[in-house]
Amino acid sequence: MTVPDEPGPDGRRDELARNLAALRERIDAACAASGRERGSVSLLAVTKTVPASEVAALLDLGVTALGENRAQEAASKAGEVAELRRDASPRWHFVGGLQRNKVKLVLPWVTRVETVDSPRLARALDRAASAAVEDGIRDGPLPVLLQYSVDGDPERGGVPDDRLPELADLVAGLPGLRLEGLMAVAPLDSEPEGAFAAIAGAAGRLQARHPGATEVSAGMSGDLETAIGHGSTVVRVGTALVGDRRITSR
Repeated sequence: MTVPDEPGPDGRRDELARNLAALRERIDAACAASGRERGSVSLLAVTKTVPASEVAALLDLGVTALGENRAQEAASKAGEVAELRRDASPRWHFVGGLQRNKVKLVLPWVTRVETVDSPRLARALDRAASAAVEDGIRDGPLPVLLQYSVDGDPERGGVPDDRLPELADLVAGLPGLRLEGLMAVAPLDSEPEGAFAAIAGAAGRLQARHPGATEVSAGMSGDLETAIGHGSTVVRVGTALVGDRRITSR
């Protein structure tokens, strides 16, 4: 069996452009179906395992928010992308589990951490972000989202519902952090409508307690329509945009 050659740079860019156009159509259609304004939902392109050259192509196509989930890989890639596109200003979001000993690795380049799910991680981020401001590495508090656990399973990560208020109050009081909202992943074995309804309920309670926490980062390639129907403001999309990619070269 012959394996097809990888598309060249121009062919890959065209493929990304087609995927991006189709994805934007899906987002716009989902907004219309739920009675929401076009543009009320932003796209976070999940670029984990995608080479820097393709991230640069996405920037050329107008994608500005990029999601990574491995601190060391992302730090290296952010540097490479900066070299490739010196005139671009990508917003890097960390969307994976973050170990406390990797916090300082992400602070120089990350725009927002979306996976704060414990007091210990929150305090580690606060200390590092405050130090980064003092050192001139950052110009203000680090924006964060609280990762909410829909089913309370500790293996999946996220803060369970009964601990969400306490964590929110802690984060809101830390000078090095700025609480911007909630992030969640619908469990694969859950019924999507029920899962996103639960996420919407948690987001509503969080915003009632902390009015500035308006972001709801929920929904991915396979379920973004349901997420948008339940109030998501950010959809995190990898496969539908970049395919099942692995870094081979940069």
